[in-house]
Amino acid sequence: MNIDVFVLARLGSSRLPKKHFKNIGEKLVIDHLIHRIKKATKIRKIIICTTKLKSDDELVDYLKKRNIEVFRGSNNDVIKRIQDAAEYYKTDIIIDVEGDKIYTDPKYIDIIAEKFLNSEVEYITGNDSLGKFNPSHGIHGIVPAGFHINAIKKMYKLKKIKNTETGYREFFLRNEFNVEYIVPEFINKFPKGVRLFLDYQEDLEMAREIFKEIGNDFDTNSLLKILEKKSGLLKIIEPVIESWKKNYETEKSNLE
Repeated sequence: MNIDVFVLARLGSSRLPKKHFKNIGEKLVIDHLIHRIKKATKIRKIIICTTKLKSDDELVDYLKKRNIEVFRGSNNDVIKRIQDAAEYYKTDIIIDVEGDKIYTDPKYIDIIAEKFLNSEVEYITGNDSLGKFNPSHGIHGIVPAGFHINAIKKMYKLKKIKNTETGYREFFLRNEFNVEYIVPEFINKFPKGVRLFLDYQEDLEMAREIFKEIGNDFDTNSLLKILEKKSGLLKIIEPVIESWKKNYETEKSNLE
């Protein structure tokens, strides 16, 4: 069974343009993320899945020079991009790491891979319980999602729109998919609703402070400890939390 990490990334973000090329210390964001993913031991490949837009040529050129696998697919239909990349690479299980999720814990990449190897599950995501999905659950940005290729194919047939750029994961929770949840350790110790990814300049500023303190080989427990020790870190992103929520709801794909 071929298990690959697909990193969904593009340079055309309106709120933090070219965020994958921003520096955190001496490394670019995209390099930090790839470094962290490489610590997972249960995967075959890391593939950056970007768009065919000219604006992403720079990203593609940079990655190819570093011998990183790149797939170019649909600009706005993320589900199609994932399906096409999976068919090209003969991927059976996709671990979906969005390109701004620089705090992704590689331990959960391996946990997801193991679950697919030992069950009939079609979709796996993080949650604060093993029961009903809570969209406001603890920490966004630590646990990636996982799809079986058959689930992606089923989703592609079910969806009625072509723009699936935002909120496409949630559709797997509203249809007949075999879903399993992962409850991260320490999830209830994180401040409620904290978001750990890059979408605004403030997110980048907080990330720079965190990586300066603990490097980029940290796990979830180390991240929690630095946030507890330096309470001012989360205050950096407080001004953008409500803006992010509103933007997400506005942009979220209505796949039904």
